[in-house]
Amino acid sequence: MTILLVEDERDIAKPLLDLLRVQRYQVRWSRRLDEALELLPEEHFDLAVLDIMLPEGKEAGFELAETMRSAGFEGGILFLTARSSIEDRVRGFELGGDDYLIKPFSLREFLVRVQALLRRGAQTRCPVFERGALQVDLNKRRVLWEGRGVRLSGREFAILESLVLYPDRVFTVEELFGRFFPNAKSGHRIVRVYVRQLRKKLAPRLIETVPGGYTLGV
Repeated sequence: MTILLVEDERDIAKPLLDLLRVQRYQVRWSRRLDEALELLPEEHFDLAVLDIMLPEGKEAGFELAETMRSAGFEGGILFLTARSSIEDRVRGFELGGDDYLIKPFSLREFLVRVQALLRRGAQTRCPVFERGALQVDLNKRRVLWEGRGVRLSGREFAILESLVLYPDRVFTVEELFGRFFPNAKSGHRIVRVYVRQLRKKLAPRLIETVPGGYTLGV
């Protein structure tokens, strides 16, 4: 997944870049409106994180969002701003924004909102995932294996959801631990426990162990 970050303050941008890259997202960073506009034709972005106040003006982020939507951008848009008025938030949504995060904010909340927007976009493109004997309805949170319904716990489904949303991606043990078990005292071992449980409930070949971590098999 590729994210465009438009933020002119380095002290704010650097922690966000580090956080997103640790999560294995591809991120392009721009400090200015004109730089961001140059990046847009170069690659497909799944999400744009836009500061509203940029060197070009107090509403440059709004202008960028409007330009992107007019050009057919279908990814999510998350606004970052210190402006908290109802009028600003309403305008952001009217221009095509999907979420609005007011500064200062925690990195944890930022990451959760990014993940939610990316997940929503992926579900919109493919609400029902099918591969071999596996069928996953992402909206109804229903899993079928060889036509048989399989009951999963919340975390089991969340891990499977990540795998089917990005079926060609390798997830490291560290990444899965950080996303789903950040406070687990057992350490990374709990990831292997849940992978083993999913294999037992569905099929041994469902999740492949590959160099670097795990990926969807089937």
